[in-house]
Amino acid sequence: MKFDFTTIPDRHGKDALALDGIGQFPTAPAAPEEGFDAIPMWVADMNFATAPSVVRAMEERLRHPLFGYFTPTDEYYNAIIRWQETRHSAAGLEKRMIGYENGVLGGVVSALNVMCSRGDSVLVHSPTYIGFTGVLKNNGYRIVHSPLTRDAGGVWRMDYEDMERQIRENRIHAAILCSPHNPCGRVWEREELEAAYEIFRKYDVQVISDEIWSDILLAGHRHIPSQSISEDAAMRTVALYAPSKTFNLAGLIGSYHIIRNDRLRHRVEKESSLCHYNDMNVLSMHALTGAYSDEGMAWTDELCAVLTENVRYAVDYIRSHFEGVTVFEPEGTYMLFIDCEAWLKAHGCTLRELEEKGWRVGVAWQDGAMFHGPTSIRMNLALPKSRLEEAMDRLNRYVF
Repeated sequence: MKFDFTTIPDRHGKDALALDGIGQFPTAPAAPEEGFDAIPMWVADMNFATAPSVVRAMEERLRHPLFGYFTPTDEYYNAIIRWQETRHSAAGLEKRMIGYENGVLGGVVSALNVMCSRGDSVLVHSPTYIGFTGVLKNNGYRIVHSPLTRDAGGVWRMDYEDMERQIRENRIHAAILCSPHNPCGRVWEREELEAAYEIFRKYDVQVISDEIWSDILLAGHRHIPSQSISEDAAMRTVALYAPSKTFNLAGLIGSYHIIRNDRLRHRVEKESSLCHYNDMNVLSMHALTGAYSDEGMAWTDELCAVLTENVRYAVDYIRSHFEGVTVFEPEGTYMLFIDCEAWLKAHGCTLRELEEKGWRVGVAWQDGAMFHGPTSIRMNLALPKSRLEEAMDRLNRYVF
């Protein structure tokens, strides 16, 4: 491979929540016992250095030592358009359709404030990304969960009958779609999205589609942008993206929305502006242009190959070593959502007790109950394979 995905980075004292946050607050993993170092597998950032093109773009800008007011450049917008067209076959994208957001969750709130009134019900699938739970509760919306179900092959599926019932009974007019899905790892197929959008059209539900994971695709899978499903889908959807998951840039701040409906876009842009704090950072702008370059595309291809190998290794190991633990092999993202229900029952153990067993030996995995998986644990597999192998060995020897 051209790029380095094997070096184990030392992130201690380098502003890394994934390591420095361990043991520091209630929802973080506890610190390991003496003799074990921490293997960060909870926060959804990667233990890989970002693409060299990202660093070079920022270094070049830093050589000009003035950082005053600025406006986004055409290069910024053209990079997004080219990336979306090349990676996801997004046709007809224009500069006017793209708007800045400090973060995807902030974009979710701005869109909801346009689509709904406070107190309205909003449809989300469960298991549910904890960020959705937080922003909906904090902003006075009522969460209505439509559970994903597992088919005979263990694949997570939308329950269209339940979605329609929930929308009808709760008078829902806004839904959040996670595509690819976090934490389950599904990359929705076109037919699945078409069925969902037919329900949304029938009941005039507007959609916020969080597609921040759209570049993290494992071998054989392809992301279908929600807005590409139909003209109607394009007009009722606010799509949210960021380079942060793909290139490990969450600390720089910077996301963007794509809204093809002029009226909806104008209203969301106005809502996003009201805090007077939704403004781009000049370095994050240059980081995006460096990321969305030819070299960034090549780096992303290699990243997805590395993650595919990591996922397959972890899934095979769990299935062959941890009796009573079930796992769906993700199609996208670098998160694994394992179900420990049978193991917990067989060993008379609670989920918290199991999590703590892992934490004590340095496997800093994450409580799945926060994601509405009452017997599940979420694991971040975006780390050098040697560290993944060490984590699995510790779980085998000391936990399961």
